[in-house]
Amino acid sequence: MVTEFKDKTFNENQINIKLRGSAGQSLGAFTVQGINLEVIGDCNDYVGKGLSGGTIIVRPARATEIETEKNTIIGNTVLYGATSGKLFAAGQAGERFAVRNSGATAVVEGCGTNGCEYMTGGTAVFLGDVGDNFAAGMTGGMAFIFDPESKLENLINPNSVTWNKVEVEYWKQYLKNLVQDHAKLTRSKYSQKILYEWDVNINNFIQVCPIEMLDKIEHPITNKISEKKAS
Repeated sequence: MVTEFKDKTFNENQINIKLRGSAGQSLGAFTVQGINLEVIGDCNDYVGKGLSGGTIIVRPARATEIETEKNTIIGNTVLYGATSGKLFAAGQAGERFAVRNSGATAVVEGCGTNGCEYMTGGTAVFLGDVGDNFAAGMTGGMAFIFDPESKLENLINPNSVTWNKVEVEYWKQYLKNLVQDHAKLTRSKYSQKILYEWDVNINNFIQVCPIEMLDKIEHPITNKISEKKAS
């Protein structure tokens, strides 16, 4: 039986689906607001392709003792063309994470090459390492990378973005809220560890923003920009 919802919208958290095991291609493609998908296991490529308001959570089983930040849990080209919604994954993503993302918010624990490629909107938080050619062609949105070993400078594509420590209080709180959501929804011990020493770890995050967005975002990303505007 097929149920149609013409010209109607779901209420928040109206449909909640929990899956166990390994999901195939394109899990949660075009998922709309009001639908929550939780996978206890892992997923293949194209998770959240065209995500349109729904929430996707991917986490390993609680009995698993793997170090999530060192293991891949979702495949390549996740959030391709997403327009809104949220993704939280307790583990690394594959290559081309958030390519052409234009509005979704995501927290993962690292990704392969070409992360945030051609991204035009939304927010991506990486609690672990990213691969080469990060932010190539990125013209919108925002990214935050936990980079305690200062690796990002050798991995980022500098042609269209700028990057710096998280300086402005608004963005510090914004980032903390997302990491807290990730810890709560995925039960990630790794993200809980980051939060436990937040006052220290906030200084290890790098904020990446497209150059052409610097004078368009509501909240400046550096105190220097704030001072310049004030003068």
